[in-house]
Amino acid sequence: MPVQRYLHIGGVVAVGFDLTGEYLFVITHLGRGVFSTRTWERVARSTELAYPTAGTGVGIGPIADQHIPVSEMDYETGQMRAVSPDGRIVLECESSGICVHVPDADPVH
Repeated sequence: MPVQRYLHIGGVVAVGFDLTGEYLFVITHLGRGVFSTRTWERVARSTELAYPTAGTGVGIGPIADQHIPVSEMDYETGQMRAVSPDGRIVLECESSGICVHVPDADPVH
């Protein structure tokens, strides 16, 4: 599966999608961010540390105060995989960034 986009995000801790799949929620060691899954542009950022609790993180920006289910980094392998609610978007994550795979999209780097 070719990489459609690589999001350079340092210190990735956990990722998840809102229930609609419209937003990607990213928790890092430096805060939280929200990306549009249509454009892959960041639409919200907070430097307030808020690590996941019981497999969820608290959203910001357009998903403010929503409890988003997240996949957390496996620190033994340094990798993590997550899939959007509709199964269309696959993320392969490492601590320095996220490879975004969208099979039916045009490649963008």
